[in-house]
Amino acid sequence: MFGKIMVAIDGSEISMKALMEAKRIAVSHHATLRIVYATPDSDDTDQEAGLRVLAQAKSAVGDGVDTEARVLHADAIYGLNGIAESIANAANEWGADLVVVGSSHRQGLERWVIGSVAEQLIAKIDASVLVVRPS
Repeated sequence: MFGKIMVAIDGSEISMKALMEAKRIAVSHHATLRIVYATPDSDDTDQEAGLRVLAQAKSAVGDGVDTEARVLHADAIYGLNGIAESIANAANEWGADLVVVGSSHRQGLERWVIGSVAEQLIAKIDASVLVVRPS
């Protein structure tokens, strides 16, 4: 059912939990796992930070899963909305069957103003979206 699984990470504990869930699903479906890190800036420091997080994630996934990693560049003036847009575009262009993200549980005014990346992805992509929540 799932041949291409994309997981968006940011280095946080919940995104690493999402990564492990994506790995579990990829193993059971013999799927390709694409790990993405979206950065709102394109300077060298942000690129290097993204590459470090992706290297740690690939190491955590280990062998036995066909794994790719990409740094995505978002339009900085749109903040989290730009990050969601870059993830959605990458998922649609790649033809992801499933996108896995962690939820940070924003609430109240903050959630109303900026929304959640997961909610925006659900509205912008054709693939299924799995939201992994903190335990």
